[in-house]
Amino acid sequence: MGIPSNRVKSFALTLFFAINTANLAFAEVFKPTRFVLENGLELVVIEDHRRPVVAHFIYYRVGSMDEDPGKTGLAHFLEHLMFKGTANIESGAFSSLVTKYGGRDNAFTSKDHTAYFQVVSSDKLGEMMEMEADRMTNLSFDDAIARSELAVVLEERLSRVENRPAGILYETLNAALYLSHPYRRPVIGWKPEVSALTRADAMKFYRTWYKPNNAIVVISGDVRPEDALALAKVSYGKIPSGSLPSKQIFHEPEHTSPRRVIHEDTRVRQSSLQRLYLAPAYNGQAREPYALDVLAEVLGGETGAIYKALVIQAKKALNATFWYDGSGRDFGSSGIYALPLPGISLDTLEKEIQEVIEDLLQNGIAETEVEAAKNRLLAEAIFARDSLEGPARIVGDSLINGSTIDDVEAWPTRIQAVTKLEVDKAAKSLFRLERSATGWLIPKTASP
Repeated sequence: MGIPSNRVKSFALTLFFAINTANLAFAEVFKPTRFVLENGLELVVIEDHRRPVVAHFIYYRVGSMDEDPGKTGLAHFLEHLMFKGTANIESGAFSSLVTKYGGRDNAFTSKDHTAYFQVVSSDKLGEMMEMEADRMTNLSFDDAIARSELAVVLEERLSRVENRPAGILYETLNAALYLSHPYRRPVIGWKPEVSALTRADAMKFYRTWYKPNNAIVVISGDVRPEDALALAKVSYGKIPSGSLPSKQIFHEPEHTSPRRVIHEDTRVRQSSLQRLYLAPAYNGQAREPYALDVLAEVLGGETGAIYKALVIQAKKALNATFWYDGSGRDFGSSGIYALPLPGISLDTLEKEIQEVIEDLLQNGIAETEVEAAKNRLLAEAIFARDSLEGPARIVGDSLINGSTIDDVEAWPTRIQAVTKLEVDKAAKSLFRLERSATGWLIPKTASP
Protein backbone atom coordinates (compact mmCIF):
# COMPACT_ATOMS: atom_id res chain seq x y z
CA MET A 1 0.00 0.00 0.00
CA GLY A 2 1.52 3.40 0.81
CA ILE A 3 1.46 5.34 -2.42
CA PRO A 4 -0.58 3.36 -4.96
CA SER A 5 1.81 1.84 -7.50
CA ASN A 6 -0.20 3.10 -10.47
CA ARG A 7 0.09 6.73 -9.46
CA VAL A 8 3.77 7.62 -9.08
CA LYS A 9 6.00 7.84 -12.12
CA SER A 10 9.25 7.88 -10.17
CA PHE A 11 8.76 4.39 -8.81
CA ALA A 12 9.88 2.36 -11.86
CA LEU A 13 6.42 1.76 -13.25
CA THR A 14 5.64 0.17 -16.53
CA LEU A 15 4.63 2.42 -19.41
CA PHE A 16 1.03 1.46 -18.87
CA PHE A 17 0.96 2.78 -15.33
CA ALA A 18 3.43 5.59 -15.94
CA ILE A 19 0.97 7.43 -18.18
CA ASN A 20 -2.08 7.35 -15.91
CA THR A 21 -3.53 4.27 -17.54
CA ALA A 22 -6.82 4.33 -15.74
CA ASN A 23 -7.56 7.70 -17.34
CA LEU A 24 -5.85 7.63 -20.67
CA ALA A 25 -7.27 6.79 -24.01
CA PHE A 26 -5.76 7.10 -27.42
CA ALA A 27 -7.59 8.12 -30.58
CA GLU A 28 -6.99 6.06 -33.68
CA VAL A 29 -4.97 3.56 -31.67
CA PHE A 30 -7.35 1.13 -29.99
CA LYS A 31 -10.37 1.42 -32.31
CA PRO A 32 -12.44 -0.84 -30.03
CA THR A 33 -15.56 -2.59 -31.25
CA ARG A 34 -18.42 -2.74 -28.75
CA PHE A 35 -21.35 -5.15 -28.55
CA VAL A 36 -24.13 -5.65 -26.02
CA LEU A 37 -25.55 -9.16 -25.61
CA GLU A 38 -29.26 -9.71 -25.06
CA ASN A 39 -28.62 -10.35 -21.35
CA GLY A 40 -26.98 -6.93 -20.97
CA LEU A 41 -23.33 -8.00 -20.90
CA GLU A 42 -21.06 -5.56 -22.70
CA LEU A 43 -18.30 -6.92 -24.94
CA VAL A 44 -15.43 -4.77 -26.20
CA VAL A 45 -12.83 -6.12 -28.63
CA ILE A 46 -9.50 -4.48 -29.50
CA GLU A 47 -7.85 -6.24 -32.42
CA ASP A 48 -4.08 -6.80 -32.43
CA HIS A 49 -2.89 -9.59 -34.70
CA ARG A 50 0.85 -9.15 -34.18
CA ARG A 51 0.97 -12.09 -31.75
CA PRO A 52 -1.26 -15.19 -31.46
CA VAL A 53 -2.26 -14.19 -27.93
CA VAL A 54 -5.25 -12.56 -26.26
CA ALA A 55 -5.88 -10.82 -22.95
CA HIS A 56 -9.39 -11.58 -21.69
CA PHE A 57 -10.73 -9.33 -18.92
CA ILE A 58 -14.07 -9.35 -17.19
CA TYR A 59 -15.01 -6.33 -15.09
CA TYR A 60 -17.84 -6.26 -12.57
CA ARG A 61 -19.37 -2.93 -11.58
CA VAL A 62 -18.88 -3.52 -7.89
CA GLY A 63 -16.05 -2.64 -5.55
CA SER A 64 -15.33 -1.88 -1.94
CA MET A 65 -17.50 1.25 -2.02
CA ASP A 66 -20.55 -0.99 -2.53
CA GLU A 67 -20.04 -3.00 0.67
CA ASP A 68 -22.56 -2.69 3.47
CA PRO A 69 -21.42 -0.88 6.61
CA GLY A 70 -19.46 -3.24 8.84
CA LYS A 71 -18.52 -5.50 5.92
CA THR A 72 -15.34 -3.83 4.68
CA GLY A 73 -13.07 -6.11 2.68
CA LEU A 74 -15.97 -8.20 1.38
CA ALA A 75 -15.45 -7.39 -2.31
CA HIS A 76 -11.78 -8.39 -2.01
CA PHE A 77 -12.62 -11.52 0.00
CA LEU A 78 -15.01 -12.63 -2.73
CA GLU A 79 -12.34 -12.01 -5.36
CA HIS A 80 -10.20 -14.62 -3.57
CA LEU A 81 -13.09 -17.05 -3.30
CA MET A 82 -13.82 -16.81 -7.02
CA PHE A 83 -10.79 -19.06 -7.52
CA LYS A 84 -12.14 -21.73 -5.15
CA GLY A 85 -14.25 -23.75 -7.51
CA THR A 86 -17.65 -24.12 -9.11
CA ALA A 87 -20.08 -26.93 -9.65
CA ASN A 88 -17.90 -27.89 -12.63
CA ILE A 89 -14.36 -26.96 -11.53
CA GLU A 90 -12.94 -28.27 -8.27
CA SER A 91 -11.53 -25.94 -5.65
CA GLY A 92 -8.26 -24.30 -6.64
CA ALA A 93 -8.26 -25.77 -10.16
CA PHE A 94 -9.17 -22.60 -12.07
CA SER A 95 -5.64 -21.19 -12.27
CA SER A 96 -4.21 -24.66 -12.86
CA LEU A 97 -6.39 -25.00 -15.94
CA VAL A 98 -5.25 -21.63 -17.23
CA THR A 99 -1.64 -22.71 -16.70
CA LYS A 100 -2.36 -26.00 -18.45
CA TYR A 101 -3.49 -23.99 -21.46
CA GLY A 102 -0.15 -22.14 -21.38
CA GLY A 103 -1.57 -18.95 -19.93
CA ARG A 104 -1.62 -16.94 -16.73
CA ASP A 105 -4.39 -15.30 -14.75
CA ASN A 106 -5.01 -12.90 -11.90
CA ALA A 107 -7.60 -10.53 -10.46
CA PHE A 108 -7.84 -7.18 -8.72
CA THR A 109 -10.34 -5.31 -6.57
CA SER A 110 -10.64 -1.55 -6.40
CA LYS A 111 -12.95 0.91 -4.69
CA ASP A 112 -15.13 0.95 -7.81
CA HIS A 113 -14.89 -2.44 -9.50
CA THR A 114 -13.57 -5.99 -9.45
CA ALA A 115 -11.88 -7.62 -12.43
CA TYR A 116 -10.50 -11.00 -13.46
CA PHE A 117 -8.24 -11.70 -16.41
CA GLN A 118 -6.33 -14.34 -18.33
CA VAL A 119 -3.60 -14.06 -20.95
CA VAL A 120 -3.61 -17.11 -23.23
CA SER A 121 -3.02 -18.18 -26.78
CA SER A 122 -5.86 -16.94 -28.96
CA ASP A 123 -7.10 -20.46 -29.73
CA LYS A 124 -7.96 -20.87 -26.02
CA LEU A 125 -10.16 -17.78 -25.78
CA GLY A 126 -13.34 -19.84 -25.93
CA GLU A 127 -12.23 -21.93 -22.95
CA MET A 128 -11.51 -18.79 -20.92
CA MET A 129 -14.95 -17.42 -21.68
CA GLU A 130 -16.60 -20.69 -20.68
CA MET A 131 -14.66 -20.78 -17.41
CA GLU A 132 -15.51 -17.18 -16.52
CA ALA A 133 -19.14 -17.70 -17.45
CA ASP A 134 -19.17 -20.78 -15.24
CA ARG A 135 -17.91 -18.96 -12.17
CA MET A 136 -20.20 -16.01 -12.84
CA THR A 137 -23.15 -18.22 -11.91
CA ASN A 138 -21.91 -21.53 -10.42
CA LEU A 139 -19.49 -20.50 -7.67
CA SER A 140 -19.35 -23.20 -4.99
CA PHE A 141 -17.28 -23.52 -1.81
CA ASP A 142 -17.92 -24.67 1.75
CA ASP A 143 -17.37 -23.01 5.12
CA ALA A 144 -13.97 -24.65 5.58
CA ILE A 145 -12.68 -23.21 2.30
CA ALA A 146 -14.09 -19.78 3.19
CA ARG A 147 -12.37 -19.80 6.59
CA SER A 148 -9.10 -20.93 5.04
CA GLU A 149 -9.21 -18.18 2.44
CA LEU A 150 -10.13 -15.61 5.06
CA ALA A 151 -6.89 -16.50 6.82
CA VAL A 152 -5.05 -15.84 3.55
CA VAL A 153 -6.72 -12.44 3.23
CA LEU A 154 -5.80 -11.54 6.81
CA GLU A 155 -2.22 -12.58 6.13
CA GLU A 156 -2.23 -10.38 3.04
CA ARG A 157 -3.46 -7.48 5.15
CA LEU A 158 -0.73 -8.19 7.69
CA SER A 159 2.00 -8.09 5.05
CA ARG A 160 0.62 -5.05 3.19
CA VAL A 161 -0.50 -2.94 6.13
CA GLU A 162 0.31 -3.97 9.70
CA ASN A 163 3.89 -4.99 8.88
CA ARG A 164 4.52 -1.84 6.82
CA PRO A 165 4.54 1.52 8.59
CA ALA A 166 3.99 3.24 5.24
CA GLY A 167 0.92 1.07 4.73
CA ILE A 168 -0.46 2.06 8.14
CA LEU A 169 0.11 5.73 7.38
CA TYR A 170 -1.51 5.60 3.95
CA GLU A 171 -4.55 3.73 5.23
CA THR A 172 -5.04 6.24 8.05
CA LEU A 173 -4.33 9.22 5.80
CA ASN A 174 -6.85 8.08 3.19
CA ALA A 175 -9.47 7.65 5.92
CA ALA A 176 -8.73 11.20 7.07
CA LEU A 177 -9.05 12.66 3.56
CA TYR A 178 -12.71 11.67 3.13
CA LEU A 179 -15.16 12.81 5.78
CA SER A 180 -18.04 10.54 4.77
CA HIS A 181 -17.56 8.92 1.37
CA PRO A 182 -16.87 5.15 1.39
CA TYR A 183 -13.61 5.78 -0.44
CA ARG A 184 -12.26 6.38 3.06
CA ARG A 185 -12.45 2.62 3.72
CA PRO A 186 -9.50 0.43 2.69
CA VAL A 187 -10.19 -1.97 -0.17
CA ILE A 188 -8.67 -4.79 1.85
CA GLY A 189 -10.95 -3.85 4.75
CA TRP A 190 -10.53 -2.98 8.42
CA LYS A 191 -9.09 -5.95 10.30
CA PRO A 192 -11.91 -6.46 12.85
CA GLU A 193 -14.53 -6.40 10.11
CA VAL A 194 -12.55 -8.66 7.77
CA SER A 195 -12.06 -11.16 10.58
CA ALA A 196 -15.83 -11.44 10.99
CA LEU A 197 -16.65 -12.10 7.31
CA THR A 198 -18.34 -15.41 6.51
CA ARG A 199 -19.20 -17.65 3.60
CA ALA A 200 -22.78 -16.38 3.82
CA ASP A 201 -21.58 -12.78 3.48
CA ALA A 202 -19.57 -13.65 0.38
CA MET A 203 -22.35 -15.63 -1.28
CA LYS A 204 -24.90 -12.86 -0.66
CA PHE A 205 -22.55 -10.31 -2.21
CA TYR A 206 -21.87 -12.67 -5.13
CA ARG A 207 -25.55 -13.32 -5.85
CA THR A 208 -26.31 -9.61 -5.62
CA TRP A 209 -23.68 -8.25 -8.00
CA TYR A 210 -22.18 -10.99 -10.22
CA LYS A 211 -24.54 -10.92 -13.17
CA PRO A 212 -23.99 -10.45 -16.90
CA ASN A 213 -25.83 -7.13 -16.97
CA ASN A 214 -23.35 -5.85 -14.36
CA ALA A 215 -20.25 -6.87 -16.33
CA ILE A 216 -18.01 -5.73 -19.15
CA VAL A 217 -15.78 -8.18 -21.03
CA VAL A 218 -12.79 -6.60 -22.73
CA ILE A 219 -10.59 -8.63 -25.09
CA SER A 220 -7.35 -7.35 -26.55
CA GLY A 221 -5.28 -9.31 -29.03
CA ASP A 222 -5.46 -11.78 -31.84
CA VAL A 223 -9.19 -12.14 -32.41
CA ARG A 224 -11.71 -10.65 -34.82
CA PRO A 225 -14.65 -8.87 -33.21
CA GLU A 226 -17.23 -11.07 -34.91
CA ASP A 227 -15.45 -14.22 -33.71
CA ALA A 228 -15.26 -12.91 -30.15
CA LEU A 229 -18.96 -12.08 -30.29
CA ALA A 230 -19.82 -15.58 -31.45
CA LEU A 231 -17.82 -17.10 -28.58
CA ALA A 232 -19.41 -14.71 -26.08
CA LYS A 233 -22.91 -15.65 -27.18
CA VAL A 234 -22.14 -19.34 -26.62
CA SER A 235 -20.62 -18.81 -23.16
CA TYR A 236 -21.83 -15.60 -21.48
CA GLY A 237 -24.94 -15.33 -23.61
CA LYS A 238 -26.59 -18.35 -22.01
CA ILE A 239 -26.68 -16.68 -18.58
CA PRO A 240 -29.91 -14.79 -17.92
CA SER A 241 -29.74 -11.21 -16.76
CA GLY A 242 -30.77 -10.47 -13.20
CA SER A 243 -32.12 -7.64 -11.11
CA LEU A 244 -29.55 -5.32 -9.59
CA PRO A 245 -29.87 -2.99 -6.60
CA SER A 246 -29.74 0.71 -7.33
CA LYS A 247 -26.31 2.20 -6.85
CA GLN A 248 -26.23 4.35 -3.76
CA ILE A 249 -25.32 7.99 -4.37
CA PHE A 250 -22.80 9.34 -1.89
CA HIS A 251 -22.26 13.00 -1.06
CA GLU A 252 -19.04 14.23 0.51
CA PRO A 253 -19.58 17.15 2.91
CA GLU A 254 -17.83 20.45 2.25
CA HIS A 255 -14.26 20.40 3.49
CA THR A 256 -13.33 23.41 5.60
CA SER A 257 -10.16 22.31 7.41
CA PRO A 258 -7.00 20.44 6.42
CA ARG A 259 -6.34 17.15 8.20
CA ARG A 260 -3.03 15.88 9.54
CA VAL A 261 -1.83 12.38 10.47
CA ILE A 262 1.46 11.58 12.21
CA HIS A 263 2.56 7.97 12.49
CA GLU A 264 5.58 7.15 14.63
CA ASP A 265 7.01 3.66 14.39
CA THR A 266 10.17 2.00 15.68
CA ARG A 267 10.50 0.20 12.32
CA VAL A 268 10.84 3.47 10.38
CA ARG A 269 14.36 4.28 9.21
CA GLN A 270 13.55 7.07 6.75
CA SER A 271 11.04 9.81 7.46
CA SER A 272 8.64 10.66 4.66
CA LEU A 273 5.79 13.01 3.87
CA GLN A 274 2.60 12.39 1.94
CA ARG A 275 -0.19 14.78 1.13
CA LEU A 276 -3.44 13.71 -0.52
CA TYR A 277 -5.89 16.07 -2.21
CA LEU A 278 -9.52 15.55 -3.14
CA ALA A 279 -9.49 15.44 -6.93
CA PRO A 280 -12.12 15.23 -9.66
CA ALA A 281 -12.68 12.08 -11.68
CA TYR A 282 -13.25 11.87 -15.40
CA ASN A 283 -16.85 12.66 -16.23
CA GLY A 284 -17.78 12.77 -19.89
CA GLN A 285 -16.87 16.14 -21.37
CA ALA A 286 -15.48 17.68 -18.15
CA ARG A 287 -12.29 19.60 -18.95
CA GLU A 288 -10.56 19.76 -15.59
CA PRO A 289 -9.23 16.16 -15.47
CA TYR A 290 -7.44 16.65 -18.79
CA ALA A 291 -5.80 19.80 -17.46
CA LEU A 292 -4.76 17.84 -14.36
CA ASP A 293 -3.20 15.16 -16.57
CA VAL A 294 -1.05 17.90 -18.08
CA LEU A 295 -0.33 19.39 -14.66
CA ALA A 296 0.85 15.98 -13.39
CA GLU A 297 3.14 15.68 -16.40
CA VAL A 298 4.63 19.09 -15.64
CA LEU A 299 5.08 18.52 -11.91
CA GLY A 300 5.59 14.76 -11.49
CA GLY A 301 8.46 12.34 -11.86
CA GLU A 302 12.20 12.94 -11.77
CA THR A 303 11.98 15.47 -14.58
CA GLY A 304 9.07 17.34 -12.99
CA ALA A 305 8.99 20.72 -11.33
CA ILE A 306 8.40 19.31 -7.82
CA TYR A 307 11.53 17.14 -8.05
CA LYS A 308 13.62 19.93 -9.54
CA ALA A 309 12.53 22.43 -6.91
CA LEU A 310 12.99 20.24 -3.83
CA VAL A 311 15.78 17.86 -4.84
CA ILE A 312 17.96 19.80 -7.28
CA GLN A 313 17.46 23.46 -6.39
CA ALA A 314 16.56 23.62 -2.69
CA LYS A 315 18.48 20.43 -1.88
CA LYS A 316 15.98 19.54 0.83
CA ALA A 317 14.75 16.17 -0.45
CA LEU A 318 16.08 12.84 -1.63
CA ASN A 319 13.00 12.38 -3.77
CA ALA A 320 9.79 14.24 -4.41
CA THR A 321 6.93 13.78 -6.83
CA PHE A 322 3.34 14.67 -7.63
CA TRP A 323 0.65 12.47 -9.15
CA TYR A 324 -2.90 12.67 -10.38
CA ASP A 325 -5.18 9.74 -11.20
CA GLY A 326 -8.60 10.61 -12.59
CA SER A 327 -10.03 7.09 -12.39
CA GLY A 328 -12.86 6.54 -10.01
CA ARG A 329 -16.62 6.42 -9.97
CA ASP A 330 -16.92 9.52 -7.77
CA PHE A 331 -13.45 10.98 -7.13
CA GLY A 332 -10.01 10.77 -8.60
CA SER A 333 -6.92 11.09 -6.44
CA SER A 334 -3.89 13.31 -6.31
CA GLY A 335 -1.00 13.91 -4.01
CA ILE A 336 2.60 14.70 -3.21
CA TYR A 337 5.22 12.36 -1.81
CA ALA A 338 8.65 13.44 -0.54
CA LEU A 339 11.67 12.04 1.30
CA PRO A 340 13.81 14.60 3.19
CA LEU A 341 17.58 14.68 3.01
CA PRO A 342 19.36 13.70 6.26
CA GLY A 343 19.20 16.60 8.68
CA ILE A 344 16.11 18.15 7.04
CA SER A 345 12.99 18.03 9.19
CA LEU A 346 9.60 17.16 7.79
CA ASP A 347 8.39 20.56 8.98
CA THR A 348 11.05 22.25 6.83
CA LEU A 349 10.27 19.98 3.89
CA GLU A 350 6.55 20.67 4.15
CA LYS A 351 7.16 24.42 4.17
CA GLU A 352 9.32 24.06 1.03
CA ILE A 353 6.56 22.10 -0.68
CA GLN A 354 4.00 24.74 0.19
CA GLU A 355 6.30 27.48 -1.15
CA VAL A 356 6.57 25.63 -4.46
CA ILE A 357 2.77 25.34 -4.62
CA GLU A 358 2.23 28.99 -3.71
CA ASP A 359 4.67 30.08 -6.40
CA LEU A 360 2.84 27.91 -8.91
CA LEU A 361 -0.53 29.35 -7.92
CA GLN A 362 0.73 32.92 -8.03
CA ASN A 363 2.78 32.79 -11.22
CA GLY A 364 1.23 29.90 -13.12
CA ILE A 365 2.98 27.39 -15.35
CA ALA A 366 4.97 28.56 -18.33
CA GLU A 367 3.30 28.11 -21.69
CA THR A 368 6.37 26.24 -22.96
CA GLU A 369 6.09 23.72 -20.10
CA VAL A 370 2.43 23.11 -20.82
CA GLU A 371 3.10 22.48 -24.50
CA ALA A 372 6.07 20.24 -23.76
CA ALA A 373 4.00 18.20 -21.29
CA LYS A 374 1.20 17.76 -23.81
CA ASN A 375 3.67 16.62 -26.45
CA ARG A 376 5.21 14.07 -24.07
CA LEU A 377 1.81 12.64 -23.19
CA LEU A 378 0.82 12.35 -26.82
CA ALA A 379 4.16 10.80 -27.75
CA GLU A 380 3.86 8.21 -24.97
CA ALA A 381 0.37 7.41 -26.16
CA ILE A 382 1.75 6.17 -29.46
CA PHE A 383 3.34 3.20 -27.67
CA ALA A 384 0.30 2.29 -25.58
CA ARG A 385 -0.86 -0.43 -27.94
CA ASP A 386 2.48 -2.25 -27.82
CA SER A 387 1.30 -3.84 -24.59
CA LEU A 388 -1.13 -6.75 -24.84
CA GLU A 389 -2.86 -6.17 -21.50
CA GLY A 390 -2.50 -2.38 -21.51
CA PRO A 391 -5.24 -1.59 -24.04
CA ALA A 392 -7.71 -3.89 -22.28
CA ARG A 393 -6.94 -2.27 -18.90
CA ILE A 394 -7.15 1.26 -20.25
CA VAL A 395 -10.46 0.68 -22.02
CA GLY A 396 -11.90 -1.50 -19.27
CA ASP A 397 -10.99 0.87 -16.44
CA SER A 398 -12.46 3.77 -18.38
CA LEU A 399 -15.76 2.12 -19.29
CA ILE A 400 -16.36 0.56 -15.90
CA ASN A 401 -16.11 3.98 -14.25
CA GLY A 402 -18.62 5.66 -16.54
CA SER A 403 -16.65 6.87 -19.54
CA THR A 404 -17.69 5.93 -23.08
CA ILE A 405 -15.81 4.60 -26.07
CA ASP A 406 -15.97 8.11 -27.51
CA ASP A 407 -14.36 9.47 -24.34
CA VAL A 408 -11.62 6.86 -24.62
CA GLU A 409 -10.86 7.60 -28.25
CA ALA A 410 -11.06 11.38 -27.80
CA TRP A 411 -8.33 11.57 -25.15
CA PRO A 412 -5.55 12.86 -27.44
CA THR A 413 -7.79 15.50 -28.95
CA ARG A 414 -8.83 16.70 -25.51
CA ILE A 415 -5.26 16.73 -24.22
CA GLN A 416 -4.15 18.66 -27.28
CA ALA A 417 -6.86 21.25 -26.59
CA VAL A 418 -5.76 21.91 -23.00
CA THR A 419 -4.57 25.48 -22.51
CA LYS A 420 -2.20 27.09 -20.04
CA LEU A 421 -5.15 28.94 -18.50
CA GLU A 422 -6.97 25.65 -17.92
CA VAL A 423 -3.91 24.12 -16.25
CA ASP A 424 -3.47 27.15 -13.99
CA LYS A 425 -7.17 27.08 -13.11
CA ALA A 426 -7.06 23.35 -12.37
CA ALA A 427 -4.04 23.82 -10.10
CA LYS A 428 -5.86 26.51 -8.11
CA SER A 429 -8.89 24.27 -7.75
CA LEU A 430 -6.81 21.26 -6.67
CA PHE A 431 -4.20 22.74 -4.34
CA ARG A 432 -6.53 23.79 -1.54
CA LEU A 433 -5.28 22.90 1.91
CA GLU A 434 -8.80 22.55 3.30
CA ARG A 435 -9.33 19.71 0.81
CA SER A 436 -6.15 17.88 1.77
CA ALA A 437 -4.74 15.47 4.33
CA THR A 438 -1.02 15.51 5.16
CA GLY A 439 0.80 12.57 6.70
CA TRP A 440 4.16 12.32 8.40
CA LEU A 441 5.93 8.99 8.83
CA ILE A 442 8.68 9.33 11.40
CA PRO A 443 10.98 7.05 13.46
CA LYS A 444 10.05 6.35 17.05
CA THR A 445 12.66 5.64 19.65
CA ALA A 446 12.10 2.29 21.28
CA SER A 447 11.29 2.35 24.96
CA PRO A 448 14.16 1.21 27.20
